[in-house]
Amino acid sequence: MALAAQSFADPSFADQTIGGQQIDCYCTDSTGGRVELGESICLQVGGRMFTAQCQMSLNVPMWRETSDGCLSSQLQPREPAQNAPPVDAKI
Repeated sequence: MALAAQSFADPSFADQTIGGQQIDCYCTDSTGGRVELGESICLQVGGRMFTAQCQMSLNVPMWRETSDGCLSSQLQPREPAQNAPPVDAKI
């Protein structure tokens, strides 16, 4: 019984209760994947992309836009340098 009480005290569980029972609240991404409260992801809705955070509003998990656009770790292709010196194949 101590283990069950300890797991509900974990911050990953939402602090919402109904009828004295703890309710596990979270958002879902566009593929149905679980996103915990407080996490931010990139959403694409109606042809625009933005960063949104999973938050609670009136006891309902919802997405709140936090910034326009999304951060990306992808490198953008670059044009090759003009007049670049030749590369020695024996190096």
